[in-house]
This record gives sequence, structure tokens and C-alpha cells, in this order.
Amino acid sequence: MYNFRSNNSCLVSLFFALAIAFPTIALAQDSANYPARSIKIIVPVAPGGTVDMVARSLAEALTKSLGQQVIVENKPGASSLLGTNFVAKSAPDGYTLLAHSTTFVTAPVLLKNAGYEPLKDFIPITVTCQIPMVLVVNPDKIAARNLKDFVALAKAQPKFYAYASSGNGSTGHIAAELFSSAAGVSYLHVPYKGNAQSMVDLLGGQIPFMFDQVSTSAQYILSGKVAAIGVTSKTRSPILPNVPTLDESGLTGFEDSTFNGLFAPAGTPAPIINRLHTELTKILQSPDLVKQFMAKGVELGASPTPEQFKQYLAQQTSRYQELARNAKIAAD
Repeated sequence: MYNFRSNNSCLVSLFFALAIAFPTIALAQDSANYPARSIKIIVPVAPGGTVDMVARSLAEALTKSLGQQVIVENKPGASSLLGTNFVAKSAPDGYTLLAHSTTFVTAPVLLKNAGYEPLKDFIPITVTCQIPMVLVVNPDKIAARNLKDFVALAKAQPKFYAYASSGNGSTGHIAAELFSSAAGVSYLHVPYKGNAQSMVDLLGGQIPFMFDQVSTSAQYILSGKVAAIGVTSKTRSPILPNVPTLDESGLTGFEDSTFNGLFAPAGTPAPIINRLHTELTKILQSPDLVKQFMAKGVELGASPTPEQFKQYLAQQTSRYQELARNAKIAAD
């Protein structure tokens, strides 16, 4: 006798088994053919900053090496959270990637409800570059030209001075707050939606100072439009050899260089991650590209493996959690 219930159960089980298997098979096929269409790199900040500049250069190089168009799309907003969370929720197929900076790990430490966890919601592909920060001032608003005089002015007028950053949790924000704690000074934070507008207001005198990446400030420093007090790296920047480090200027032990990296949504197949890492490693070691970025104050990444990059991010997360506690940086 035909047992409909028994056979129907088998059919249902087979249906679910196939439903689960098909996406896996499809992903495997997509991985083997990757990339089969254009790739989008999301930059979660406004155009004009280092993240944007590096992403566009890498996109151009990847377009040539992968044989598919690689497009950069800016999605600024909410201190980089808008674009970052967009990628976190994107399909893990290698066609939507994230280019980000140190803010990728500092934002969830400093901000409430960032919406993502760096090591849970993303797969790190590689470090793309490293850049020191520099303390720059509008020369018409702040007379100080060295660390000692700058600190003296800030202490003489507590909370009078304001500084700009590209947003809450940004590299400029955390550098300024760490400096505040180390130097024993205090001032008002004015967050912007991107680095470009904060620099415009620094140049215009609406904001007296900020911590910015060497790569974006160097042209204004060298032209005399802004004055540099010191860089945050342990050694001087090759592009600004006459600007001392904050460490050598008297803030012993102070160091806060930043990194940029490329990330994919969690669940992206390993073959795709490995393919991207292989191509980026070749690109980042290109002598012409290294020379081009060094002239801008950007040191291209050493191309750590995804696993090494993951370990580095875990270390940086712990470091910034500790720094935030010690510096008493309150979450917004």
C-alpha cells in the first residue's frame, strides 16, 4: 500500500536538503568564476581623504588585474557607520567590499550601538597602508609653533579651543583625545561628516586646530597654509622631515599612527578572500605605486594574510579599549 505520509516526509526532507545545498553549490561555482561581474568598494566617508584616495588607486589597479570593473562608492554618514553597516549586511559574495581606516575598530569601542562587530561581521582581507597623524593649527588663530607653546596656550584657556575631526570615533577624534589625556589639556570636539569639510574650516579659521593624517595635510603644511606642531609616529615622516614627532618634542611615548584596510562581509568564501589578497599583495608591492604614495606620506601595507590581519585587529581592539578607559573617552 502506498504510504503518502511517509513518502511525503521523505520528499520534504529532500526539498530542505536541496534548498540548503543549492546556495553552497552556487557559492562554490561563483568562487571558481570570481569575479564574473563588477565589484564595488564602499568608502564610508566623504571623498577627499586618505581612505578614499587609496581605495581609488587600488580599484584602478584591481580593475586591470581582475579583468572586471572595480568601482568606488562613497557612503558617508553617522561617523562612517552608515557605509560600514551597509557592507556588513551585503551579500557575502565578494562583490561588495569595504575600505576603511583605524576607525573600523575604534568606532565600536567609542560609540554606543555602532551596529557591527569588526571580527564577527567582517573578514579582513589585508592592510593597505599605514599613515601617521599630525597636529596642525590655523596660523592666524593659534600662535604656537611647537608643542610646548601649544600646550601652554591650551592650559591657559581651558576648554576655549575647539578641534575638528571627520566624525565621532574617527582617527582624528581618538588622536586628539589621547593627546588631551597625555598632555593634560582639554578642548571642545567638533565632529564633521568627513575629512574634507573639516580641513576647509581649518583653512578658513572656523576651527583652530585638528589632528589629521599626514597624507592629506602635507600639501597645506608645505605651502604654509597651516602650521604643523608634530607628528604622532615614533619617527619623522619622510614627506615632512622638518616636523618633529610629539615624542621627541616632550610627550614621551606618544604614538598613534593609523592604518587602512580592505574588508569583506562575514561568510565570503575563502577562495574569494584569497584571490583578492593575492592580487592586492602584488599591487601593494608595485615599486611605482609605493613611490607614488610615499610622496604623499602614505606607507603602503606589508600585505599581511587575512588571518594575520585578524589577529592585528584583535590586538588593536584591545589596545583602544584600554586607551579609551585610561583616557576616559566617553562613548557618544
